[in-house]
Amino acid sequence: MRHRLYLCITVFGLLLVSAVEGVFAQGPDTIRMMQYNLMYYTNTSGISDCNTLSNNLDSKDANIKTIFQYVKPTVMCVCEIGSQNQYADRLLNNAINTDGINYYRRGPLTNQSGGAIANMIYYDSRKLTLYKSTNITTSYRDINGYTFYYNADNLDSGDTIFSTFWIAHLKAGSYPSNEQDRLAQTQKLMNRIASSGLPGNYTLSGDFNIYHSDEPAYIELTEYPNSLYRFYDPANSPGYWHNNSQFSSLHTQSTHSQEADCFSSGGLDDRFDIILTSPYIYYGSDRIHIVDGSYHALGQDGARFNGSVISPFNNSIPSNVASALYQQSDHLPVIMDMTIDAHVGIPAYKPDFLVNVTNPVQETLYVDLQNDNAEEFTIRVYTSDGRLVLNQHEQLDAGAHRLSYSFPFRKGVYLVVFSNESGHKTTKKLIHR
Repeated sequence: MRHRLYLCITVFGLLLVSAVEGVFAQGPDTIRMMQYNLMYYTNTSGISDCNTLSNNLDSKDANIKTIFQYVKPTVMCVCEIGSQNQYADRLLNNAINTDGINYYRRGPLTNQSGGAIANMIYYDSRKLTLYKSTNITTSYRDINGYTFYYNADNLDSGDTIFSTFWIAHLKAGSYPSNEQDRLAQTQKLMNRIASSGLPGNYTLSGDFNIYHSDEPAYIELTEYPNSLYRFYDPANSPGYWHNNSQFSSLHTQSTHSQEADCFSSGGLDDRFDIILTSPYIYYGSDRIHIVDGSYHALGQDGARFNGSVISPFNNSIPSNVASALYQQSDHLPVIMDMTIDAHVGIPAYKPDFLVNVTNPVQETLYVDLQNDNAEEFTIRVYTSDGRLVLNQHEQLDAGAHRLSYSFPFRKGVYLVVFSNESGHKTTKKLIHR
């Protein structure tokens, strides 16, 4: 009898998960994202020792092709591409859509902030369709946002998943004034995201030129007051990254230890190239989730501190890929995989409120909730076997709110179900450690 009771409770828990999510999983697909600073993919860089001979585009095309075909990204976000359409098209036609591949597309190019270099995105059109794009002008370079929807099997019924890829190339330099410039750029980005109501699935990637996790720009991104909008770092390795062997596995610049034309020297000792995610992707709240352990810098095996990508010998990747990385740029690309759950059956609807929880939870459960209308909300917490352990009702005015609840329950996995008077509902998985 006890075994039957346990089985019934377990089945109820599984049914509860299906009920609160309101969807039937078709099975996950994988989106591979790569962020890469191309190092002046242009003939007009304005750098005297970075010219058509030392930084030849034919050679760069061949090297990028080698890297691209090895990684096979679904999405490639790039910095330092020439700020004219001819360079964005050249890279697509000469290095990406080659050897029988013809399904990659690129986003619109903007350069409203001026300069010789810009950002760009390339994507597999079999999986993603560009929905819209936007840009933010700053004192140095545009920050670009590209929103896609996933080409789900049941797209005709209106069920799909949206995600936005933000790309930023922040001001370089180690002086306090440079840090303030980077802060100003990230403040513009966070203000845009928070004011336009874009919480959901989005990433931010680029060459941040940040030296440590206490920099104001990094804090602005990862400790933004409203946790619905802040970014999370998949590496989860705060500290002083610059010239610190403790973080050698995260270093992305420079691939060269010696002076070589337009390549920076000094070896791999900086974590400039980074991918951050929204809480929705970090915790998998809206059908896109990071694949654990997938975040890494290509060619970085942790044995490169102040060395190059090819010396000491690099056996983490094929030798032709290591050589291509060395010859192509003074930055390493960063890669991250995400699973995306395409659903069939009844399309999932989005609630008319936004919510995020601090995860994992310890003694106190913190909830950030933003709603358009004044109404009553119900917050229920269930154990994984379906037992209700917390049932709270909150009458909230329209706006942003932070709620807190004592969490004296045993460690494990919980489901938090949020619902409002309108009947809309959303669910979060919660880990209690």
